Amino acid sequence: MTVARQQVTQARRIVVKVGSSSLTTASGGLDADRVDALVDVLANIRSGGEKEIVLVSSGAIAAGLAPLGLARRPKDLARQQAAASVGQGLLVARYTASFARYGVRVGQVLLTADDTSRRAHYRNAYRTLDQLLAMGAVPVVNENDTVATDEIRFGDNDRLAALVAHLVRADLLVLLSDVDGLYDGDPAKPGTSRIEEVRGPEDIAHVQIGSAGKAGVGTGGMVTKVEAARIAAAAGVPVVLTSASRAADALAGRATGTYFRSTGRRSADRLLWLAHASTPQGALTLDDGAVRAVVEGKKSLLAAGIAAVEGEFSAGDPVELRDTTGRAVARGLVNFDAKEIPQLLGRSTRELAKELGAAYEREVVHRDDLVVLHP
Repeated sequence: MTVARQQVTQARRIVVKVGSSSLTTASGGLDADRVDALVDVLANIRSGGEKEIVLVSSGAIAAGLAPLGLARRPKDLARQQAAASVGQGLLVARYTASFARYGVRVGQVLLTADDTSRRAHYRNAYRTLDQLLAMGAVPVVNENDTVATDEIRFGDNDRLAALVAHLVRADLLVLLSDVDGLYDGDPAKPGTSRIEEVRGPEDIAHVQIGSAGKAGVGTGGMVTKVEAARIAAAAGVPVVLTSASRAADALAGRATGTYFRSTGRRSADRLLWLAHASTPQGALTLDDGAVRAVVEGKKSLLAAGIAAVEGEFSAGDPVELRDTTGRAVARGLVNFDAKEIPQLLGRSTRELAKELGAAYEREVVHRDDLVVLHP
């Protein structure tokens, strides 16, 4: 066993993500045997009481297809949401019954990107997950597909899993799908080989990564899994990418799948969510001085540095911060409604407070709610 793989066996808090294709049939509907096989592995891993498992599970939409008489995953949002509404209950019921064989309870946690980029919601999500683990339950996390809009195309929960791993301060992320790792070409063609370890982005810069899965019931492919691995690794969480059928080997530290070494430092910073999970509702164009203050000086954004505003957003929404060429340099949670900002442009906070009141003597985007995208 390599030193890198030893980190897998030493991991105490593990986030496991499983894709739709590993839980359902191609025609829709849950495959009870597949669910039970996965639960057997996870229950065995946590049986000694030393390890905690958070399960990020796709499959709600796929599980709802057959009961609603749908032959394949619908393309329109309304029917996707309807399928998710039916399927989510079936999915959690199946997990509840399967884990009950081991006397283990599960708790359903439905998240959206918006829930976890806002400070108070982020803390609540962490507390809920942490308390479930402390009480010996297995949190089953999914995106709230019944109400999600843009988030429903979020990458089949791969990116969500990376962000959950960061949120719960996991020691390891395991991404399970229908492919046993990352290959240096099309795994269906002869002459290609599995990449055993990725030490950094440069190791796979030459690899052409496919985007479609085999079963056609999920939205993710290898592209979203590699992106999720990159996000988690950059946040200090190592990743194993392999097939669901090899989950036991992966969690035992055996040489299966592709291992992504952590490349960054671990932090408890919710701004990772803001950078990778939020959908900007508008944009603010900054003058050159404001760009330097935000990007280089790590300062808050004041009204005096804003040259233009676009979009319709409310206070608390994520917005994109752009330089004068239109390039996005940062993202942040705005403190004013879009309709309020035109009267603030280019004016000092002191001037605004004097004319409009004390409520306007504050930052448009506070530095604690701001993440730089391009240093």
